[in-house]
Amino acid sequence: MPSSKSYLNYIADQLSGLDGVSWRAMMGEYILYYRGKIAGGIYDDRLLVKPTASALRMMPSAARELPYEGAKEMLLVDDVDDRAFLTALLTAIYDELPAPASSRRRTGST
Repeated sequence: MPSSKSYLNYIADQLSGLDGVSWRAMMGEYILYYRGKIAGGIYDDRLLVKPTASALRMMPSAARELPYEGAKEMLLVDDVDDRAFLTALLTAIYDELPAPASSRRRTGST
């Protein structure tokens, strides 16, 4: 089941106080970026984030869920109504997120 635009808009509104948050639609779901790094996404109207050490500390009992079949597990964010928590969560995990992949392909060598 693809995620609804209304759920995306709700999460975007909850994160509107945090600079550098963006979304990209992908096959009916939405990838969440924070300052250029993939932090998680919205899958089946669930906010999931990467299971970094900081995310695990902030949500020690969070359910681990698959965003889609064959993907790596992510953490379910239950408390999407708490703007301050969401802001703190993304801020805390940022340094632990992998750097964005280069968009340029390397061809050959010189």
